[in-house]
Amino acid sequence: MNYFELYHIPESFLPDEKAIKRRYYELSREYHPDFYANEDLGTQQKILELSTLNTNAYRTLSDADLRMQYILKEHGMLEEGGKNEIPGDFLMEMMELNEELMELEFDFDADKLHEIGEKSTGTMAQLENDVLPVLQRYPELHGVTKEEALQEVKTYYLKKKYLLRIQETLSKFATRS
Repeated sequence: MNYFELYHIPESFLPDEKAIKRRYYELSREYHPDFYANEDLGTQQKILELSTLNTNAYRTLSDADLRMQYILKEHGMLEEGGKNEIPGDFLMEMMELNEELMELEFDFDADKLHEIGEKSTGTMAQLENDVLPVLQRYPELHGVTKEEALQEVKTYYLKKKYLLRIQETLSKFATRS
């Protein structure tokens, strides 16, 4: 079952967080295994599955990145095995950052580390600013415009994942300095 349908909320990248939490607690009470301890094994198994579904739905819908990944997968936008394409200009920019990081490996410079950190943070902020209007208007879109929005979100998601790997490398450098 689709998590948004389970929670009776519209599919959205920016859903009502309180509605998610409220529905999670409602379903947690409804599907609590202790209430079904005297039922037959089939019923107990079904309740356990529903309880697990509720937990997975809450975990996914309450986390912005997992929610984005979930929506993209539900629409067949993310391919398994890394065949997702990132725009070439972005990859070139990231390649430059990666080369600067490799240089730090051999000749550490705290100022250069800070500069690379600022670049990646600035790029991340720009990505978020650019995608926010798409995320906000997504629930109202239909047809081709919805597909275009999903494609924009997919590109953002892939770029963000790439940037997060760079920021993870930066944090490793920061702990060594």
